[in-house]
This record gives sequence, C-alpha cells and structure tokens, in this order.
Amino acid sequence: MKVLMVITSHDQLGNTGRKTGFWLEELAAPYYVFKDAGVEVTLASPKGGRPPLDPKSNEPESRTELTLRFEQDEDAQADLDKTVRLDSVRQEDFDTVFYPGGHGPMWDLAEDQNSIKLIESFLAAGKIIAVVCHSTGALRHVKTPDGKLLVQDKEVTGFTNGEEEGVGLTKIVPFLVEDEMLNLGAIFSKRVNWAPHVVSDGLLITGQNPHSSGPAANTLMAAVKQRTRPGVTARAS
Repeated sequence: MKVLMVITSHDQLGNTGRKTGFWLEELAAPYYVFKDAGVEVTLASPKGGRPPLDPKSNEPESRTELTLRFEQDEDAQADLDKTVRLDSVRQEDFDTVFYPGGHGPMWDLAEDQNSIKLIESFLAAGKIIAVVCHSTGALRHVKTPDGKLLVQDKEVTGFTNGEEEGVGLTKIVPFLVEDEMLNLGAIFSKRVNWAPHVVSDGLLITGQNPHSSGPAANTLMAAVKQRTRPGVTARAS
C-alpha cells in the first residue's frame, strides 16, 4: 500500500506575528500507523522541502510517545526534510491520501488549487481519503465528480468551535471549521472537546482533533484494505 500525506506549508498565524504550521501529533501518530504496518509513505506540501511545525505542538503538554519517537527517528526526519511539491504528485501513484492538521491548512490547503484537484482526483478514482482536525477545512471547495460540494449532506467532523475557543483563536482563523461545514450543508458530528472522534461517510474519513489522528489513520487503513480485497468494487460516493 502507498499512502500520500499532505502537510501545510503555511507558518504565519494570521496577523498575530506568531508561528503556526502542522501539528506534530497529527503527523506522527498516523505516520507510524502506516509505517509500522509496512505501508510506503510519501510526504508532500505545497512548497516542498521542510514544512513548518507549529511550535505549540511540541511543547511538553502536547508531546506524546509517538511525537518523541518521530523527533528521534532519523528516517522520519529525512522524510520531513524532503517533502515533495504538491503540484508534482498524482493520485495514480497512491492508494490513498491523508491530511494531518494544525492551523496552517486553514490558510493554504483550504484554498490551494493543486490540493483541491488532487482530492477530487482521488474521489473520482473511487479512492478513500482522510483528513483530520483543521484539515477538514481543506474540503471546503472540493467537489464530487458530478459537481456537487463533497461535504454537502455528508457526515463529517473536524476541529470544533468549542475547541477553537479553547485555544483562543476563534477571531484569528480565516473561518471556523465547524461553522464552515454546516454552512456548506454538511452534517457535523462532534464529541466533547479533545475526545477522539472519527467519522466515515462514503469515501471520506474525518477526525475531530489531534487525538483523532491515529484512530483516523487506523480507520483509513482498514477501509482501504477492505476495498482492495478481491471481489470488492471501488465506487465513488
């Protein structure tokens, strides 16, 4: 199995002067779900090269066993140093795609035409995709092969209004993931703040927050394996 992981290249937290980027747990946890299962992982980002890490995601209270493992893993660090440019990847080369979050995707991946077209190409090929936390916002302009907004009438989750309020960034982010999904006609599912929560609907898997990233990757792995069994026909939905 070959998995593409798409990471933000955006490092500015609005006009606050503070840094943002990808959230370390949301990269590390799924990365090892895939790697430990023998999956081939390719990291990509809009600008290529080393993507920016949200510094808050590597503070003591945010570290996990897997984030520490990732930091000390020379191969993982080498992968992160050389993410491929998003405009150079093709869905034909991968079985699925996973989007880690962090606040960065709200500014770049949500509007990036290469990202939008890439997700649409996976869907058109009947391939399952997964996004977590703020990367649910990267779906806002994505359409199905028949031209309908992907999230319309779909059950999704992502970083909630309550969680955004909890980190004090409600007025900083360009939009609120929960509100945006509801505005686009999605059925937004959520649990209490910071609880792991994963939703599957058709070809789309979404996770609510950083703690949902590992479970979302496990859900994705199981779904891809099920669809690639002999006799199981891929279907866009």
